[in-house]
Amino acid sequence: MERLRYVARAGGVDPTVLVRETASAMAAVAHEDPVGLVSACRRLIERHLTTGPMWWLVANVLTAGDPVGAAWAAANEIDQDDSSEQLARALPDEATITIVGWPAQVAAGLRRRGDVEVLVVDCGGDGHALVRRLEGMGVEAVDVMETGLAAAVAVSDLVVIEALAAGPTGLVATSGSHAAAAVARASQIPVWALAGVGRILPRQLWDALTSRLDEQGDEPWERVEEVVPTELVDSVIGPEGLEVAATAFARASCPVVPELLRPAG
Repeated sequence: MERLRYVARAGGVDPTVLVRETASAMAAVAHEDPVGLVSACRRLIERHLTTGPMWWLVANVLTAGDPVGAAWAAANEIDQDDSSEQLARALPDEATITIVGWPAQVAAGLRRRGDVEVLVVDCGGDGHALVRRLEGMGVEAVDVMETGLAAAVAVSDLVVIEALAAGPTGLVATSGSHAAAAVARASQIPVWALAGVGRILPRQLWDALTSRLDEQGDEPWERVEEVVPTELVDSVIGPEGLEVAATAFARASCPVVPELLRPAG
């Protein structure tokens, strides 16, 4: 349980790594303290509200007849997620692509394609670091200030944003992604969303996530993440490959758990 509390407090961790560590801790808690599992899971959600894979993990564990087995199965599924590879295979040849910040799964896919040019719009300093990383791997990358977002999108062949969590009506992504998608739509440039394992939630859980996000008290423009309407997205890349957005966002990856529909405490 103490390890689970430590994971719950962790911040700034890639969702894939976070879920893998959480699944390991949850397996131990489910075996030793099944009564405390529900409250622990609700605290995890409160701490990692916009991390779709955390909702996915918790929902699958709490509804499983064998919570320990479900936790390990989830960790394995996260490890086997090939969404980045699917992106690399689907990208058009020699394309100019705009991304925002440092989307981990998108960046992993771009590293496999040395023929593309990546325009990285900075967000909180992450863009600068990603440009250096991509250049070190032989990918042509350009550092774009936030003020140049519209201009970068306008000269691109494609905009790719990464969904931290998603539902039928929207997706959570790095701040600036909504503007990038809107400019792309106005310029008739396709927008792809990468939504890896566990990132697309059923409507009830998605509504619970967005409601709590709005109730946090901070102003929308102060957040490091924002909600992008699904209507601005043309296609979704995930474990199944490239799909029409409406089809992908309608397919939830986990069951609805009533205990997660209200805040902890």
